[in-house]
Amino acid sequence: MKQKLFLFYILLAAAVLRGNAQSFTLQGRVTDDKMNPVELATVSCLAQGKATMTSLKGEFSMQLHSADSVVIKFSMIGYRTKTRVLRRPKGKQTLQVVLYDESTTLNEVQVKGQRIQSGQTQELNKEDLTLAPTVSGNGVEELIQSQAGVSTHSELTSQYNVRGGSFDENSVYINGVEVYRPFLVRSGQQEGLSVINPDMVERIGFSTGGFEAKYGDKMSSALDILYKRPERFEAKVAASLLGASAYVGLANKKFSWINGIRYKTTKYLLGSLETNGEYNPNFLDYQTYLSYTPNKRWQIDFIGNVSDNHFNFQPKDRETSFGTLNDVKDFRVYFDGQEKDLFRTYFGTLSFKFNFSPLTSVTLLGSAFSTKEQEKYDIQGQYWLTQTETSENLGVGTYFEHARNYLKAHVESVKLMLQHKTRKHAFEGAFTYKREHIEENSTEYEMRDSAGYNIPHTGKDLYMIYSLRARNTLDANRMEAYLQDTWRFTSGPDSLPTLYTLNYGVRFSHWNFNGESIVSPRLAIGIIPSFNQNLTFRLATGLYYQAPFFKELRDTTTANGVTTARLNRKIRSQRSIHFIAGVDYRFSMLGRPFKFTAEAYYKALQNLIPYSVNNVKTIYYGDNKSSGHAVGVDMKLYGEFVPGADSWLSFSWMNTRMRLNGRSIPLPTDQRYSVNLFFTDYFPGTTRWKMSLRLAFADGLPFSAPHRELERNSFRAPAYKRADIGMSYRLLNNEDRHSGSIFRNIWLGVDCLNLLGVNNVNSYYWITDVTSQQYAVPNYLTGRLFNARVQLEF
Repeated sequence: MKQKLFLFYILLAAAVLRGNAQSFTLQGRVTDDKMNPVELATVSCLAQGKATMTSLKGEFSMQLHSADSVVIKFSMIGYRTKTRVLRRPKGKQTLQVVLYDESTTLNEVQVKGQRIQSGQTQELNKEDLTLAPTVSGNGVEELIQSQAGVSTHSELTSQYNVRGGSFDENSVYINGVEVYRPFLVRSGQQEGLSVINPDMVERIGFSTGGFEAKYGDKMSSALDILYKRPERFEAKVAASLLGASAYVGLANKKFSWINGIRYKTTKYLLGSLETNGEYNPNFLDYQTYLSYTPNKRWQIDFIGNVSDNHFNFQPKDRETSFGTLNDVKDFRVYFDGQEKDLFRTYFGTLSFKFNFSPLTSVTLLGSAFSTKEQEKYDIQGQYWLTQTETSENLGVGTYFEHARNYLKAHVESVKLMLQHKTRKHAFEGAFTYKREHIEENSTEYEMRDSAGYNIPHTGKDLYMIYSLRARNTLDANRMEAYLQDTWRFTSGPDSLPTLYTLNYGVRFSHWNFNGESIVSPRLAIGIIPSFNQNLTFRLATGLYYQAPFFKELRDTTTANGVTTARLNRKIRSQRSIHFIAGVDYRFSMLGRPFKFTAEAYYKALQNLIPYSVNNVKTIYYGDNKSSGHAVGVDMKLYGEFVPGADSWLSFSWMNTRMRLNGRSIPLPTDQRYSVNLFFTDYFPGTTRWKMSLRLAFADGLPFSAPHRELERNSFRAPAYKRADIGMSYRLLNNEDRHSGSIFRNIWLGVDCLNLLGVNNVNSYYWITDVTSQQYAVPNYLTGRLFNARVQLEF
């Protein structure tokens, strides 16, 4: 019996030892070629039917049976699958596995080409911003203003109108976040630097209509800006008589950081205006963009912007001559008083992007905007209006203008966005929640006295010709969502197919202030036919709503000569239905690439909130009172007229009308035609000297006397004509860094602004005598000026 028990224990121990010898523990870590952990990678042994996934640190552990050979597979979407074979593994096995990208890495190759536009968003070349003559210093907006379908009538402003829409109908996005601008600005003289820093821009996308569902609730255009992520150190310093700027970018494999600071003063520029005085404007802007990519899964971005703008002005006197050769009038004013304005804004956005794979990602994005604005002026003017030929006094009087306008606002938002791509589709959807708070406290009035009589003259009562009071607070929440898909497919033979790009989507928005919910379906298709791959046909349509924000809400009522502005809770969104047909033709001429683009459009406008434009300030009626249309044709020829230098010529024709109080009148931005030319050239035989020429010729806008009904817009201002030319000399060219200099480029330049010295009309000052006879005295824009500049690139 003892022998049998001893034999049993020996056999049992052998079985246990044999069982332990047949299993082992496999552990280790999976990384990419940069030693970043690969999360959620699959580690599998198909022969044994076992698998596990790596942790957030790329680590794994699993129990397997031993054999002569054990095949282990490591796989992850976006990486090449790797297989390891273990020979008679025992105990604890540790592996360090490196997965490489699926894409094949080639030697660095530089390819220069022209991207084919198949949708409604055109990509503009950011290189066209550099070295061009500039008045405002807002390079991106000046580039936009020269595009087909875009108009502006003042070199002092970055504002622009698109296809008959107001300035407020244009949306601007920076890295996927909609940005806001000051509300109280009423003159180009007060404008500071644009929210877009041109030194930090990587890509510019611009659409004049028919744009995608991802772009917000605006009726006219969408400007999409992407800030750069440099791969190495870079820097630039520039200075001119109109301001200065500095930019620096830092980067390594995981981290990039760019910073830009700009200073602008228009003291020299405003000195060419007809109103003499002490101009003391100064505008300061700082922006930063920080991007951190710890691994291929995560990307963390932060954008910050601080803008501090001051405009101080003490006018002294002004003399303006206007009229015809046979009827010349002279307007002379002596001033007393001053104006002090402040516009201080803060903007910040923080985003977290997680890549499930190279084709699928989710982004959580938060942003905040804050503005503090104050506009204060007390200006008295004593004027004489004289008929030059006879020295007859047509009007003698005094006017006094007063304003104490204060506004505070902040907008916070959070956005969750999902993107997914397949071989033929690019899906995108997002949900946004916004919180809006605005406080306004405004008081304005204007007194006019003509030859000892107060205007308006009733014979018994004294009223101001204009008086406004507004004390409003807005607290509201807004929810927005969109879903869209870009589907690329072909038809016909594989050797020569017809290429289609179909974008379709829908946008939803709800605002609790007026309880309105809106739905905006949008559709666009681009076709590259098989019979000519240099042609692209584009069709687009969609329902676009202009959700009211703040300025559109201010409804006014007048009692006893005082106008009071209150927020209208019954107001609804303005609506525009776009119908667009376009064609692009790409061709070569003189061995260089060119592109001709033509678009015809029709916009049906409904629920319009009428508005008038006083200088660059848009003043709304505060109620949905009209409907109308905008129809037109835009054409643009773009290419290298000179090798290595982009130029373009654009032409636009437009007709707009709206129905208001039973009358058909043009919209305040009805610019019937416009021609813009941007031309660059090098001196023969050298690339050191570069010339840039900018020409603008645009029809004048409708206007009427201020504080009058909009349907009395029976006059039209003269056409806007302007020519700016700049000459640049490349003092140092060290692009390849062969020399020991720390500079990459040094450019010296001189600009002649308003080369032809044209007196363009910005607005009108109206003189009213006691008999209600009115005289429109033109307010002219800047005269001819020279600007010197230097730019250092590191």
